[in-house]
Amino acid sequence: MDNPILLLQNKISELTETQRRVADYIIKHPLDVAFLTVDQLAGIVGTSTTTIMRLTFSLGYSGYSEFQKGLQEILRNRAAPQTRLEANLKGLNESDLWIRCAEKQIQNIQSTVEMISADTLDQTLEMIVSSNRIYCSSVRSGLPVAQYLTHGLNRLLGNCDLVVADQTDWIDKIINLTSSDLVIATSFPRYGKMVVELVKRAKENDAKVIAITDSYSSPLAKYSDITLPCNPSSIAFHNSTISSMFLSDYLISAIAINYRDKTKHRLDRVNTILTEMNYHYNN
Repeated sequence: MDNPILLLQNKISELTETQRRVADYIIKHPLDVAFLTVDQLAGIVGTSTTTIMRLTFSLGYSGYSEFQKGLQEILRNRAAPQTRLEANLKGLNESDLWIRCAEKQIQNIQSTVEMISADTLDQTLEMIVSSNRIYCSSVRSGLPVAQYLTHGLNRLLGNCDLVVADQTDWIDKIINLTSSDLVIATSFPRYGKMVVELVKRAKENDAKVIAITDSYSSPLAKYSDITLPCNPSSIAFHNSTISSMFLSDYLISAIAINYRDKTKHRLDRVNTILTEMNYHYNN
């Protein structure tokens, strides 16, 4: 049986704004939607039952009931035996803050993996390696993601710069962007206004935009060619970057492995220079 969540993710760019709001709620709350009536879902999202029915038709289902059965089947499969690590964690006292934090991050990574399809990842990699210039941008809690991506992509490709959106000198870079350039922007609720402004201006120059954010209803998604939703929830007050750092690490690793002919020579040269400089500590 097709995974209804993946079907929604692959269809998201073709949906109307109202349908996208419904799809985004389903993707973020699959367990709830699996047992909601179509009237209840319409009330929660603030739309009509007709809009939801049309959405399920567009995915190839005969209606909401068949879509919901597919969702329930996926959730049952997800409840299959867990890995040893997850099983061990679940058996521990929930009052242990350290373990609760680990459990939350495992859940974040798992839900992020489920929200991003393999096709979307392939498109992302191709967009990155084919771009002339790359700018990674964020503010505040999302900044470590942009910094990590900048370091990794620049080491591999040599054409990536960090842009801190709160510092308005990014304007000098953005006005020179073209359709061969790429902006990778990261932001989570409450979204950084300057990050949104940056990607908006980038699109005005026909640059490509990849958004690393929490959902398809994020204000970044409106201006993005590709949206990569990552679960930023934490056990405290803040947005966690663990799942988005996991995604960033995957992108860096996949480019190094899948585009070895493009990256190996540069990596070898960098390593040679660092060795000649005696850069690393030796016992």
